[in-house]
Amino acid sequence: MTYADMHCDTVMCLMEGGSILQNNLHIDLEKLQKGGAAAQCFALFVDLAAFPDPWERALAMEKMFREMLAESDGAIKQAKTAAEIRKNMAEDVISAVLTVEEGGILSGKIERLNTLAEMGVRMITLTWNHKNEIGFPNFTRKDGKTDLFSPNIKDGLTKFGFEAVEMMESLGIIPDASHLSDAGFYDLLKICKKPFVATHSNARMVCSVVRNMTDDMIKKLADKGGIMGLNFCPSFLSEKDKNGSIESVVRHAKHIRNVGGIDALAFGSDFDGIPTHAELPDASHMPKLIEALSQAGFTDAELEKVCLENFLRVLG
Repeated sequence: MTYADMHCDTVMCLMEGGSILQNNLHIDLEKLQKGGAAAQCFALFVDLAAFPDPWERALAMEKMFREMLAESDGAIKQAKTAAEIRKNMAEDVISAVLTVEEGGILSGKIERLNTLAEMGVRMITLTWNHKNEIGFPNFTRKDGKTDLFSPNIKDGLTKFGFEAVEMMESLGIIPDASHLSDAGFYDLLKICKKPFVATHSNARMVCSVVRNMTDDMIKKLADKGGIMGLNFCPSFLSEKDKNGSIESVVRHAKHIRNVGGIDALAFGSDFDGIPTHAELPDASHMPKLIEALSQAGFTDAELEKVCLENFLRVLG
């Protein structure tokens, strides 16, 4: 069964060298083909603390994305819509959907959203782990250290953040709530007129780190028509198993289905942005997860939604 994955950091890794055709990363063309990928979202991720000009870094990464597509010689093509993904599938081409992880690359300049839309960016993760002009991350800090278990429930979207989200929706760019504070999530519920997403977030009831979503958030995201992508980061799957197991991913999938319904569930691996998962070490192993979900009671019709159709519906 083919699948779509809503988040990876492969472009960031390729900035350090290597080929999309074959490499030692979690994702390359060979692994995507072996795993049955129909669509892979590639994020332009910029750590605000590492780059004095995050916008220039994002532009450099977009250039790398174009070079990656060219190197694939037609095996991977950019897609901006569900229709383009289906067309590529019919031609045995893998679709690359361009996204941004870190709304701080705007640096408060809302007109930059027009440039991102022209590039074909379809989703923007509003924050990463730093406060930016849009809002606040879900991590809090105590004594200079990151607190993974105390959610930020008071700092939401800024005035600029509300304006940016409104403009994003008008341009066809979907807001992504992964990494965003709890307060920011509820602000999105108020302002978004269309479904939004959490591209790479799990269930907080199953693993209590604040990068995951509460049951109330899952339910309200589902009610909005949005989707959330299962994140394979071992420490976001289990507080006990730090290596990662397929069973832990299935546990989150079942919980999200039970709380939000099957229409809210998708994949968001975070490949090349996380420690290697012991049982899902790269994209070529995705069939093992799909088979495990089937063995856990997910029907073929449900799996078609989780693997691809939910994502295509929201992408539009």
